[in-house]
Amino acid sequence: MSGHGDSDRRPAYSWDLWARELLAAATAQSGAGGRPIVIGHSMGGWVAAIAASHYGSEINAVLIIDPPLPGLVPDTVLGRQHPQVTRHFQDKNSILASFEPIPFQDVVLPYIGRHLAAESIRRDERGWTWKFDPAVFNGGLRFATADDDDIFEQTIAEIRCRIGYVWCESGLVPAPMAEKIRAYFQLRGPFVELACAGHHPMLDQPLPLVATLRTLLEFWSIT
Repeated sequence: MSGHGDSDRRPAYSWDLWARELLAAATAQSGAGGRPIVIGHSMGGWVAAIAASHYGSEINAVLIIDPPLPGLVPDTVLGRQHPQVTRHFQDKNSILASFEPIPFQDVVLPYIGRHLAAESIRRDERGWTWKFDPAVFNGGLRFATADDDDIFEQTIAEIRCRIGYVWCESGLVPAPMAEKIRAYFQLRGPFVELACAGHHPMLDQPLPLVATLRTLLEFWSIT
């Protein structure tokens, strides 16, 4: 998505813009005649769901990992006004040592954390900083209405491709909210609980996450 990683930056960002970017990137990878399977985590899970609600006929399936109901996550959890967001460091080791996931979680496998930190930084005229655009966290990404349950239910109802949800047991979505999400899915697609996983399961439970994804993809390939 623009504003993230090595992608370029834009003057402003929106959910619909990222959804269009997702479809364009997926089409470029799968070819004009292919229909991609999209896997999105957290904010990316919402982008994937919105893309599926707009362009479901062009997508094979969507799997979303641990996104909460919209509008129910405190700004500080998402990193807005987080002290590390715009900070510059004078040496590479200092910025690498300061790396932590947002939201924070206690368990990060060291070899994954080191790799992700090294791929998440860049150097400019002021020193070392993060690759993502701080404007992504400026508070402008809000949903049109405060009725979060209706937004989620409507988005899921509008999705015409196959869809699944992976809930991280120790993640950002508390158990009561997870039960609401499970109820919305019902017969729409699988709702899978990833035991002991934090909000970033690729950082603390990578092999169970991979096994879960492979199982769901295999299931979808034969149904």
